[in-house]
Amino acid sequence: MARRIVKASEGKIAPGPAGRRKIVRDAETGAFKGVAAEVMKKAKASGLLDEKGSRITGRVSKALIERAKLRTGVKENTRLIELALANLALEDNFAEAFKSVRGAVAPDIKLGF
Repeated sequence: MARRIVKASEGKIAPGPAGRRKIVRDAETGAFKGVAAEVMKKAKASGLLDEKGSRITGRVSKALIERAKLRTGVKENTRLIELALANLALEDNFAEAFKSVRGAVAPDIKLGF
């Protein structure tokens, strides 16, 4: 089955690599949808988006930027950086927490299945 790429301006979610779906922004409002919307909502609730007084610059691969924009549906560099930073700032460290409890459940416990 051929994959179909849907432009963010169409306001839909397009199939991505390995069956994953990419995040797309609403064509009319520019609002994030899906996972990105939740990340930005949590960042705002945490006060991380209140003040916009800082500036960040750097050189990165054009391919990296284009792939990130394609996956997220974000067109502006500033919004892309904001989403990426919010995602990092709100990371829940699940992998580390999961590893830290390894072996915490007794091996002889009856789990019911």
